[in-house]
Amino acid sequence: MASLAVTVKGQVTLKRDLLQHLGIEPGERIEFEKLPGGELRIRAARPTGTIDGFFHALDGKVKLKNPLTIEEMNEIAAAGWAGQFDGK
Repeated sequence: MASLAVTVKGQVTLKRDLLQHLGIEPGERIEFEKLPGGELRIRAARPTGTIDGFFHALDGKVKLKNPLTIEEMNEIAAAGWAGQFDGK
């Protein structure tokens, strides 16, 4: 188990091996979820898209920095069918 020191400002620095384990690259964000008993769940923040953005990316009305992968398309479709789409 990793142990980190907290600075006077209340900050901690995650070690490289922890960031690699999470799949975090420089400049990316991390999400924290508060759990009972004073525990936190940490995970890589993954950008989410909208179904409108998805369809407009396909019809060319929205220009993406990088084209959607098949996996990203499948995730968007699965989230919509599962009722987990937030409509943003």
